[in-house]
Amino acid sequence: MGPTRLQDVSKRYGTTIALHPTTVTLGPGVVGLLGPNGAGKTTMLRLLSSAVAPTSGRIVVAGHDITGGHGERVEARRHIGYLPQEVVFPRGMTALGFLDYIAVLKEWKRTDERHREIRRVLDLVRLGDLGTRKVARLSGGQRRRLAIAQALIGAPDLLVLDEPTTGLDPEQRAALRGLLGGHAGTVLLSTHQTEDVSALCDRVLVLDGGRVRFDGSVPGLLATADGQVHLGPAAATGAVQTWRTGTGLIRSVGGVPGPGSRTVDPSVEDAYLLLRAAPVGGHEVPS
Repeated sequence: MGPTRLQDVSKRYGTTIALHPTTVTLGPGVVGLLGPNGAGKTTMLRLLSSAVAPTSGRIVVAGHDITGGHGERVEARRHIGYLPQEVVFPRGMTALGFLDYIAVLKEWKRTDERHREIRRVLDLVRLGDLGTRKVARLSGGQRRRLAIAQALIGAPDLLVLDEPTTGLDPEQRAALRGLLGGHAGTVLLSTHQTEDVSALCDRVLVLDGGRVRFDGSVPGLLATADGQVHLGPAAATGAVQTWRTGTGLIRSVGGVPGPGSRTVDPSVEDAYLLLRAAPVGGHEVPS
């Protein structure tokens, strides 16, 4: 159906620029979206989900222009699955009832097909035996998996996920990584869990101040921090961040290392911290 594309897309809320003009093309695979609070991540996700309209620019999903007329926007939405950061569940519904409600909203009109799809996504998130349980009786992690299930209905070409691993334990996070890694379309996930990015993503976008600061592969992001992370008995002078590790040595990100320190391989978190500390334009990679 073609890639997802933002062409010169921007978003303002009054005098606040949430997203500066941005051009990004997203093909198949898993793309991690990193950035501090207020960086514009949720705005980008809401724009791609068609929940809000851009101030300027054009967004195309599966060959349909979200920013076009009503018919194009409706067609685009058929190819999008969206998980917001907070999901409000209607009171009194079972897990099956909630998914049935969402599937009806997505215009699954044939009851037999709709129920088969609901069972499929419940099994994907390992809630197949809890379909008749009231949502109010599910644990926080189970409700989060149910919210993920509704985004998976119809195997969408574009899956837009805002902090999908919030509330999941390590085993559940690992299972979700396996699920998303097998998705045939494009997955764009916003996360503060840098280990999810390193374990799962083919590509990473870093947003800061409503601008794309980095767009490339995970190895490419790691390469920006080569030689700048050290482990030693004392913190490096002028380091961006330091902390004591379980070995008793201090890990320093950036700065000038002291005697007895050694260079270690950077993590995604290290590279992200250095990128955030660099002057705008210092480490930017054009889209």
